[in-house]
Amino acid sequence: MLQRIYQLVAATCKLERFVIFGSYITAKPQPHDVDIVLVMKDDFSMDACDEPTRILFDHQRAEGELGASVFWLCPSVLLRGSLEDFLLGWGTKRDLTLRGIVEVVS
Repeated sequence: MLQRIYQLVAATCKLERFVIFGSYITAKPQPHDVDIVLVMKDDFSMDACDEPTRILFDHQRAEGELGASVFWLCPSVLLRGSLEDFLLGWGTKRDLTLRGIVEVVS
């Protein structure tokens, strides 16, 4: 599943970062789902995507059809702080401990 998601989003040529976090990357014997943050280039447009790729940018469809919680953004939409601050926020649990984060680099 992860490979398919990565292939779809990489084919847009607009992917900046592919970040995986949550129970999927822990030692849990049966993680619940995979959580992904896609950081797309600022000139990304869903209009240029085919239908299978568009699923990635619709959170409910991605969860239902791919079994992944996919979140995405373009860096220009960040109102305050850096992209690194944003990702650190995703990596911080409610109890303020850090969860594992893995970035896929091709």
